[in-house]
Amino acid sequence: MKTKRLTTLGLLMALAFVLSYVEYLLPLNIGIPGAKVGLANLVVMVALYSIGSKDALLLSFVRVLLVGFTFGNMAMMLYSMAGAVLSFFAMLLFKRTKLFTATGVSVIGGVFHNVGQIIVAIFVLETASLIYYLPFLIIIGTVSGVVIGIISSMIITRIKI
Repeated sequence: MKTKRLTTLGLLMALAFVLSYVEYLLPLNIGIPGAKVGLANLVVMVALYSIGSKDALLLSFVRVLLVGFTFGNMAMMLYSMAGAVLSFFAMLLFKRTKLFTATGVSVIGGVFHNVGQIIVAIFVLETASLIYYLPFLIIIGTVSGVVIGIISSMIITRIKI
């Protein structure tokens, strides 16, 4: 079972990395700096529902590090890690309540990812005025969460890992 787990995590990591690269190549420009669909979160959602929370957390953590070292810088990794960690634990909490579908859990993840990034930005840039940017990011997080949630729900029901 250890070999299967390791190969599954490796394949999911590679897929998350490729989706991050695709998103890096095709930046979404809607007038809000930093707004992304979060394609790699498809993989995290599928992992959360298919292989368990510990492996999904590991996948999310390693993905942020690999993508940060490859396409970004330390500041980007700090923001991404804050968003990834806060969104992961929010998704895990809401998933465990069994009150939300995968799409609802994904929306929670999208919103909390942006909340995590704003919290870090407020501390790093030492200005609380960034909180005014949060409503726009919540809208983006909700829309991208719905898109990622619908797609991940379709994947989760069709595959067995």
